[in-house]
Amino acid sequence: MEKRGLSIWGMILRLAALMGLTFAAVHVHARDLEPWKQRQNAIIVDAYELNSIDWEAMLKDKRIVGFIAKASDGLPESFSCTGDHGGDTVAHCKTMWRKYAVSRELYQTRRMIARSHGLLWGAYHLARPGNPVDQANHFLDYADPRDDEVMVLDLEGIDPEKFMSLEDAAIFAGHIRARTGRYPILYTNHITAKYIAANRYKHRLLSRLPLWYARYKPDIRTVFPMGNWDSYALWQFSSSHNCGKRRCPYRVPGTLNDIDVNVAAMSASALKAVWAQGALLPEKPPVLTVVASATRGTAPAASAKAVVSLDRPAFLVSRATAASKSGSGVDMTVTGSIAVKAAEAHLPHQAERR
Repeated sequence: MEKRGLSIWGMILRLAALMGLTFAAVHVHARDLEPWKQRQNAIIVDAYELNSIDWEAMLKDKRIVGFIAKASDGLPESFSCTGDHGGDTVAHCKTMWRKYAVSRELYQTRRMIARSHGLLWGAYHLARPGNPVDQANHFLDYADPRDDEVMVLDLEGIDPEKFMSLEDAAIFAGHIRARTGRYPILYTNHITAKYIAANRYKHRLLSRLPLWYARYKPDIRTVFPMGNWDSYALWQFSSSHNCGKRRCPYRVPGTLNDIDVNVAAMSASALKAVWAQGALLPEKPPVLTVVASATRGTAPAASAKAVVSLDRPAFLVSRATAASKSGSGVDMTVTGSIAVKAAEAHLPHQAERR
C-alpha cells in the first residue's frame, strides 16, 4: 500500500510539473515595509478644506514633492435661492453657497501656492450615492484639472447606501476619461481594494485603475499583489488613525496630527514622470486552479492542488479526460478535476477490474 501511494503521488506531482504549476507563494519587495523611511522615496501630502496648514513651515520639508487636495463632494448643491423656500431654507441655501465659494477659493489658493513652489498637484472627489455622471461633471467643474495634475476617485467603501456603488464608480471613471482623455486613479482602503481585486472579472475597469492605497500598517508584504495590482501608486500610511502627540509615522511641519501623509516607492523625478497617470493597468490573465487525483485498485485516493496563471483561458491535458466549470462571480477561476485512467498510468489490468 505504501509503495502504491508513493507511486500515485509521484504521478500527480509529475502532472503538476508538466503543466508548469507551482506550490510556492510569491512575496513582494521591500518597498512594502516602511518605505517612508527610505529618504529617496517621495512624500505626498493630501488635505481637505479644514486641515490647518502653515505653508512656510511645510515647504521646508524637501521630501514633500506633491499635494493632493479635496475638491468636490458627492452631487453638486442646488444654489437657486429664489422663490418660496418656506422658513429658513433661503438662509440655508445662502450658507451652502458661501461654504462652496469659500472652499473652492481655498482650493484654488492652495493650488497656486503649491505649484508656485514646484509641488506636484492633484485633486480628489469624495464619491457618494447619486448620479455618477453628475458627480463627475461636478468634480471637473470644481477642480478644473490641468493635464499634468492627477485626478482621484475617493471610494471609501462598498456599501451602496453609504458610498458610491462600484458600478457607478466605473461610470464615473469612464465619464472622466470621456471628458479629459485620462482615467482617474482609485483611492480606497484595504477591504475595498481586496474586494475589487477578488471580483475583478465583474469590476474590470475599477480593478485596472492605479491604486492609491490607504492602510495604516508598517508592513503590507502579505497583502500584495492583489488582482491586477502588483503594488500601489501611492500608499497613505499616516493620518489621525495612527498619528498622535507621542507617536507618528511621519510628522509634516506646519500641520496637525490629522494631516494625511503618503509615500511613493520612487524618487521625486520618477514620480513626476508618471504623476498625471491616465492609463489603465494591464489586465492579468485568468487564474486556473487544478485539482489532480488518481486511484489504484482499492488504495486510498491521492490528490494535489496547484494554481497557475494562463495566457489564454483554454488548456490541454494530453491523454487525460478533464471536466471543468466556472462562474462569472469567481474572477474567471476554472476548477478542473483530472482523472488519470488506470491504463494510461500503466497500472495492471487486473487492478482496473477491482
